Amino acid sequence: SDVYKRQAESDAKLKKGGDDKEDESEDDSGSSHSKKLTTETYPKFWEEYGKNIRLGIIEDGNNRARLTKLLRYKSTHSEDEYISLQDYIDNIAEGNKKQKNIYYLSGDTIEKIKQSPVLEDATRRNIEVIYMTDAIDEYVVGHITDFSGKKLVNLAKEGAASSFEEDDDEADDSDDKKANKRQRKAIANKRKEKYEPLFKFFRTLLGEKVTKVVITKRKTSEPMILSSRQHDMTARMASIMKGQALGAGGGQASHERTDSNIPTTKRVMELNHLHPLIDEIFRRVQVEENDSVAEDLGLALFDTANIQNGFEIEDSLAFSRRVNRLLRSSVDIAPDAPLIEEDLSQYEVDEDAEAEADVDAEAANDEM
Repeated sequence: SDVYKRQAESDAKLKKGGDDKEDESEDDSGSSHSKKLTTETYPKFWEEYGKNIRLGIIEDGNNRARLTKLLRYKSTHSEDEYISLQDYIDNIAEGNKKQKNIYYLSGDTIEKIKQSPVLEDATRRNIEVIYMTDAIDEYVVGHITDFSGKKLVNLAKEGAASSFEEDDDEADDSDDKKANKRQRKAIANKRKEKYEPLFKFFRTLLGEKVTKVVITKRKTSEPMILSSRQHDMTARMASIMKGQALGAGGGQASHERTDSNIPTTKRVMELNHLHPLIDEIFRRVQVEENDSVAEDLGLALFDTANIQNGFEIEDSLAFSRRVNRLLRSSVDIAPDAPLIEEDLSQYEVDEDAEAEADVDAEAANDEM
């Protein structure tokens, strides 16, 4: 098609370097036309034809490798300019990192992606993360699981932090590092044994709402993170599918039908055992498995994590009432404290003021 032809021609021009004098002829500022194509023309081309290119990746297996080279995204290290996947790999090389993966995160907008708790770990480690803001990107990454020997890793999936640790281990294969790795594994096993009562508490409390409860390996300040298993649907994909289904249907009956057709998103609960709220729950369940405060805290944290990580809250009314109870207890108000009775005598109103208020009210009604 004409689009594919233009894509191929553009890709060729971007790679030609200084071979073609006509394309590489310099202007008065000393910059070449090829460079100008890269920095100015291509972003406009991408914004106009980017969706077509991604559709081509999904539908055209024969040209998938060529089209993948044309992908452009913004990232945590390049928020103002688009970069290619090859640029991402080049950035790794420039930083002298032995990074085995390309990390990305999907969301409605860059600003919303920045609010995701799963981004914090990569930011702390100074790892570049690609922002994917088009709904079609979730489908695209299903067809290009790796690029130039590096796997594409979604930070919204469990195991992302393990990938970070693998990168660290790859960068240092000394005997000391190997010994530290063995020690780290031994400590993790002991930690798992220690916090088994906490895992059991959340599994009992939440039932089928979570598929797994683990101690997170992510460097995070949040009490918990909800992620998806490697081969399960992410919260972002579920939201996209629901929007598409509702758009294709319409009406309440269609809403109910499409909801039932969308696969249920399965959550992995990653607990931050160093967070004071998680530690408080752990202390309480060690004393009493059915501690009511621990249950309220656990459910409130779970629903909050659902909101933060893009999952839906099944019962928003129960969530609001639970938060209300927690707020009452934080200021020493009894959970069943009734509404206060207002003493109207505190409002001193003379008869003239009252009559004037009645007149104003009648005038307002007449104007309406």
